[in-house]
Amino acid sequence: MGVFASQRPEGRAQFGRIFPPSPEWLGKQPVEPVLEPELPIVDTHHHLWDVPNNRYLIDDLVADLSGGHNVVATVFLECLAMYRASGPTEMRPVGETEFVSGIAAMSASGLYGPTRIAAGIVGFADLTLGAGVEPVLQAHIAAGGGRFRGIRHSAAWDANPIIGNSATVQGPGLFREPTFRAGISRLQALGLSFDAWVFHPQLADVADLAQAFPELSITLGHAGGVLGYGPYTGKRDEVFSAWRASMADIAMHANVSVKLGGLVKRLAAFDYLALEAPPDSDALATYWRPYIETCIELFGVERCMFESNFPVDKLGTGYTTLWNAFKRITASASAGEKAALYSGTARRVYRLGRD
Repeated sequence: MGVFASQRPEGRAQFGRIFPPSPEWLGKQPVEPVLEPELPIVDTHHHLWDVPNNRYLIDDLVADLSGGHNVVATVFLECLAMYRASGPTEMRPVGETEFVSGIAAMSASGLYGPTRIAAGIVGFADLTLGAGVEPVLQAHIAAGGGRFRGIRHSAAWDANPIIGNSATVQGPGLFREPTFRAGISRLQALGLSFDAWVFHPQLADVADLAQAFPELSITLGHAGGVLGYGPYTGKRDEVFSAWRASMADIAMHANVSVKLGGLVKRLAAFDYLALEAPPDSDALATYWRPYIETCIELFGVERCMFESNFPVDKLGTGYTTLWNAFKRITASASAGEKAALYSGTARRVYRLGRD
């Protein structure tokens, strides 16, 4: 996660920071018919939170889901939400799983629409606890109501403070630390998966982790964390070349899948504060196509899945337009390829079943 801000800034975007979206600005986005409305979608990455002036809970998500796309299920990703207020520090993140499990139960009632919200839950545990992380993992499993799937311990870090690092990392090389890998061993032993979030200069760490744990299911978030602001401004071709080479190395490891999305805040392809209105889906597809098509080329449809990254990406686009953009990018794919990209890979990786 980036750094939360209580107020939306004025002027140019503060990429890497999370602040309240502007309903007025989003309301200026061109209204589009939903493309391929029958195509089943599993949204593999969204958050739920309640922070000052920036609430995103079940009613907010349901409102975004109501635009017409056939979102059949979602996967919740940890975001420091609703931690326990007391008790052992390492156990406090279990409060987030307890919270989301309740949301999932509410959704399963059918009273909030047909989408099964948080059919899979990915939480946080400090994997640098090594073997000591096992009780935390067991507590997550118990709290998850059969929906807990794994851990994201973010390692997204850059030396430049403009970038905005993850709250759970203090420096480079987290995925290579012996204590972290001891924690990964416990994660794997319990049959849980690992969501990896890094910036593109750190992708070699993901490849090294995948090689060290070939039986571990690893999901690389946000198309590999391509950066396009701060010290990376104006270096699009150079960054793309380095990112692609690193992604090709990771793709050699069959235990790694990749999420397609999460490109609004870090890629910085467009300035969502400088524009008079949000881009339409055709423009978004143009911005994102090189990255998404490259991921599909390298990993194949059986190891790629789409994500909304809402409400983070709501800073730059509405939910309906976001999925239209993805569908424009995959317009030439076969029915079988689309089935994998939009739901099949997600169901397999996050073990969601068919209900």
